[in-house]
Amino acid sequence: MTLLTVWNDTDPQQETLRTEDAGEIADVLKQLGVRFNRWQLQDLPELPSSEQVLDAYRAEVDRVIDAEGYIKVDAISMKPEDTQEWRDKARAAREKFLSEHTHDDDEDRFFARGAGVFYLHVEGKVYAVLCEAGDLLSVPAYTTHWFDMGTSPDSVSIRFFHDDDGWIGEFLNTDTAEKFPSFDELMASRG
Repeated sequence: MTLLTVWNDTDPQQETLRTEDAGEIADVLKQLGVRFNRWQLQDLPELPSSEQVLDAYRAEVDRVIDAEGYIKVDAISMKPEDTQEWRDKARAAREKFLSEHTHDDDEDRFFARGAGVFYLHVEGKVYAVLCEAGDLLSVPAYTTHWFDMGTSPDSVSIRFFHDDDGWIGEFLNTDTAEKFPSFDELMASRG
């Protein structure tokens, strides 16, 4: 179940909103210009290729492309392995967007399996959207945010791009992200 947690950006200890109600989540995010949708999950192999994921969600992917004008779409999979190489890869992937940044393009991501947290820093508040399988989230261009996939990422997601370079982060050199609960902490708090 998707979880939205909101704090004032100066008080990460005091939640001002915590909800798993999909309608309420969509309403709150819509006020920020963020699109939030749910798609019907499709069966996928244990370790699907990008093509297998895109084929399984072809109708939904084509609707997003038609509506938003994306020119590049891919699917990425991360499945934990008990190797140092995988742990290094997972750590590098997680750290890539773990600090506050913006993009000059929308960031659309659909979770076909697993989870991740988008933290949106907007108008003095931090909105943590814990997305799970079935969730599509679109973060508008120039929205200050960060993303956490956890210390042991296990997910399959579809990403949409308006250009071949993908999302290039403009990092803000702040410590805001370090002050708020991580993906692992939010998952643990759900009980």
